[in-house]
Amino acid sequence: MKKFFKEFGEFINRGNIVDMAVGVIIGGGFTALVTALITYIINPLITAATGGTGNYSGLSIAIPGSDQAIDFGAFIGALINFLLTALVVFIILRLVKSAQTAAAALKKAEKTEEKAPRTCNYCKSEVADDALRCPHCTSVLPNASKQNVADMNGQASA
Repeated sequence: MKKFFKEFGEFINRGNIVDMAVGVIIGGGFTALVTALITYIINPLITAATGGTGNYSGLSIAIPGSDQAIDFGAFIGALINFLLTALVVFIILRLVKSAQTAAAALKKAEKTEEKAPRTCNYCKSEVADDALRCPHCTSVLPNASKQNVADMNGQASA
């Protein structure tokens, strides 16, 4: 029994399970928000545009011989709710993905800018940033000071 609870604790504490639980909780709140949007904003706009009552309950077909009915109105309301929820989630995910892509591109540009290799002006080979001479053609590199070149050649500066 102790092993069972230990495994259960490991299962619960895995990162993706906790993330999923947070997603479900946020999703529940988001569903309530979208339902309110549909009930209090979208449905009145549809009612005003169509000149109707805005009540979908009349869109049902009674089943003969029973007190049951096929309620198309409830289905249409749920379908609108689902489509709006999916649309808003898509827009949010697209914005998040766009922000992540922009951040990755900026980070890549900074990394590329930092690590841009230095090249020799004469033979166009890559050289170390602190090099005084090109290791390939042995020419003195432009940013080497006269003092450094003199020290490199074993001469004392005057």
